[in-house]
Amino acid sequence: MLNENKAIATRWLQQFWGKDWNPAIVCELAAPGILMHHSLHEPMRGQVAVRSFMIDYRESFPDLEFRGVGDLLAEGEYVVGRWEGGGTHTGPAFSDFRMGSIAAASGRKMRFAGTTVLRMRSGRIVEDLGQEDALTAMQQLGLLRAPEREASAQSGRIPLPPGWNRMKA
Repeated sequence: MLNENKAIATRWLQQFWGKDWNPAIVCELAAPGILMHHSLHEPMRGQVAVRSFMIDYRESFPDLEFRGVGDLLAEGEYVVGRWEGGGTHTGPAFSDFRMGSIAAASGRKMRFAGTTVLRMRSGRIVEDLGQEDALTAMQQLGLLRAPEREASAQSGRIPLPPGWNRMKA
């Protein structure tokens, strides 16, 4: 069963998240009520929502590609894999990020890494949980900026929070 789960996970990671996007993979491998939650995006439930999400994501980032890094780990109904990837925003506006929207064809690139945990039941993916370096992606896309960069550029150092300079050891 573990090898079967790894084979399903491999196909999902390659054909859903990978360069070889196959929209039919959602109905083939995902359970009808699949729950997908990644820190960059609002949680979604169901094959239609998951498929629509990826269609929109790939229209906005036509070169979107995530690839596995290292071996998949499987235990019981779970398969865990590390990945890295990203894409260039050259398509329509994209508003699915929790931190905000990107205007059409911003030209911004995002490259980041993360971990996905897939939960299987009866040969189908019932949950796709992703923990990614959302901070890096949002900074690269211009949706977040690091305030310490501005402060360090002005004073040459990062300011301490109020009261820290008065603390006794």
